[in-house]
Amino acid sequence: MAEVIRINNDTVRIEDGGVRFFLLEGSEKALLIDTGMNTPDAKKIAESFSDLPLILINTHADRDHISGNPSFDTFYMSPAEAENYAFGTQQTVSDVRTRMIPVKEGDIIDLGDRPLEIIDNPGHTPGSIAILDVKNRVLIGGDAIQDGNIFMFGKARNIERYVASLQHVLEYRDRFDVVYPSHGTFPVSPDLIKKLIGGAQEIIAGTAESTTAEWFGMKIRLFKFPYAGFLCDL
Repeated sequence: MAEVIRINNDTVRIEDGGVRFFLLEGSEKALLIDTGMNTPDAKKIAESFSDLPLILINTHADRDHISGNPSFDTFYMSPAEAENYAFGTQQTVSDVRTRMIPVKEGDIIDLGDRPLEIIDNPGHTPGSIAILDVKNRVLIGGDAIQDGNIFMFGKARNIERYVASLQHVLEYRDRFDVVYPSHGTFPVSPDLIKKLIGGAQEIIAGTAESTTAEWFGMKIRLFKFPYAGFLCDL
């Protein structure tokens, strides 16, 4: 069962096993950021905390972030994530696009005196995004910025793009003071971003040490650093 924890008067985090998602309120609307792994009733949970009209955005479409999506007629997401969403839900890309409201870098979703700015952040998945809660100076980073194990194996992942994306996120560094990650410790310092870049660059250069691990019968490689891990293809 999901654990609901209030961060402040207008922000809630929902802990769903190994993943978390968020409910944000403005003066006019409320927004769910992702819907978890085992929380098909995510919409009901959100509505129990807010009477405002509720909308949904997905940071990306891995299965542990979309369990409650079927309760919504539409959701915001990067168009680059449509194939990943279709694969995880056994839908057609066309079906996904009929429900998806596309977002891209620079778009603003205003909840009413609470603007949220979209930052493209591909690499972990093709259409991963980060969300800047402008007035609160919070970056909601999805899976890309965390101190747990970051999935970088399989055809949807690209570690070179991941590095470039995090370097791009650092261009916004003077606009946020803290990062809310989807996994691992909550919250994390923005200083983690440079460490993740460095670790990923070591992996690309072939200088990082690794061990072999197994994920649901699949052999993968684990690069474990003091600040986070990366799960990569063999």
